[in-house]
Amino acid sequence: MVETAAPAAERERAARAARNRGRPTTTVEQACEYVRYGGVDTLHDLQRPRTDEPAEVSFIITTQVMELLFTLIRQRWEQARDALDADDVPAALAALKRGAEAQDVLANSWDLLASLTPTEFNRFRDALGEASGFHSFAHRHLEFLLGNKSERMIEPYSALPRVRAELEHALAEPSLYDAALRLLHRRGLPVPDERVERDWSERYTPHPGVERAWAAVYADDRPGNELLALAEALLDTAERVTRWRHRHLMAVKRSMGAKPGTGGSSGLEWLAESANKDVFPELWSLRTAM
Repeated sequence: MVETAAPAAERERAARAARNRGRPTTTVEQACEYVRYGGVDTLHDLQRPRTDEPAEVSFIITTQVMELLFTLIRQRWEQARDALDADDVPAALAALKRGAEAQDVLANSWDLLASLTPTEFNRFRDALGEASGFHSFAHRHLEFLLGNKSERMIEPYSALPRVRAELEHALAEPSLYDAALRLLHRRGLPVPDERVERDWSERYTPHPGVERAWAAVYADDRPGNELLALAEALLDTAERVTRWRHRHLMAVKRSMGAKPGTGGSSGLEWLAESANKDVFPELWSLRTAM
């Protein structure tokens, strides 16, 4: 009988624990394996402050933590979208739930900068030049997945061919919300044809017919209505996006007030406009009419 690798590996781990008398292995090779697997040495070499201000290290680490979480959330949202395309609502719900958990960590990441004072920020702000979170391509990918499409927003990445290609691909394909609406249409809900097939590179705009389709979903609130569960999971996602945007707004307001942003924006005014835009708009507007 052929033995599978998993049981053999489990027995080896049990034997190792017995040899170590329950204590972790302390050999050089084992330590290096951990470092190699997680790229830990590279990770800890990426904090390169440009000033002597200690708070700059917190700023850099917070930025890097958020960038990693953007990548994780993107993976979850793409899984959810692909599951919706495959008519697998339970898999989409599971992916959205995991994405929401990552979104909670993302929003709470602003706590790392909660105590950053204007005096501290001013000591290293000039060293940022025009660097701004607005130019995060990982965050731009998330915005595209939410339906906030803009071909113009790809231009800053012309010098990064791989990044530009990925964003162009995301621009041309349906967003997470588009996939949900197409699913509703396949299930017989009255989603307008112009929301089922359209130019996916265009920014999503609200449609009263879509609101009516979601209202029909909410009208059936019997247990087991997976489309209602999907609507609420999408709303959980949308609410967390707004929560992160608002935390961003308040962090900026606390550290620099109403000064212009480093990336050329108006700062608070621009962030407030973003925070006030509803994600998956018809899921919010239908609540007024119900």
